[in-house]
Order: sequence, then structure tokens, then C-alpha cells
Amino acid sequence: MSEVVVYSSNYCPYCTRAKHLLASKSVEFKELIVDGDPELRREMMVKSQQRTVPQIWIGEQHIGGCDDLYALERSDKLDELLSSVVS
Repeated sequence: MSEVVVYSSNYCPYCTRAKHLLASKSVEFKELIVDGDPELRREMMVKSQQRTVPQIWIGEQHIGGCDDLYALERSDKLDELLSSVVS
């Protein structure tokens, strides 16, 4: 699956920051909002082994959360990773 997926919450400033960074790079992403959806939150937790949002995947690779996404950006690795899944 070649896409970017973000599990997020409407009330999470870290989710907003992560989505802003992706949007600033003109990356389309699939947003899955876990607010009020215990099944979707459970799915996210099983897949990521994390309880917090956002949880981000680029293709099949689990990136982690907002801090992890920005760390990739600071290390100049985010664009390369995104180019592997975004056409």
C-alpha cells in the first residue's frame, strides 16, 4: 500500500502539527480520526503498539508520532521517504 496514513484526533495539537508538515509538502494523506471510535483506536494501538496520536505510516513503514515525523524532516530523510510512496 503506497500511501500516507495518519491516525489522529480533532483535539490534538500534535496531530495538527504533523498534518501541517505533510500538507506543506503537498502530500495527500488518509486521516483516520479515532475520536469516539473505540474500534479504530484499538486498531491503531494494535498496529503501532502506541496509545497516543498521531500515529503515522508512510507506505508500510510506521513512522511514529509528530516528534518522529519532525525528526525525519530535520535529518533530511522525510522527503526521500515520501518520494518512495507519493507519485
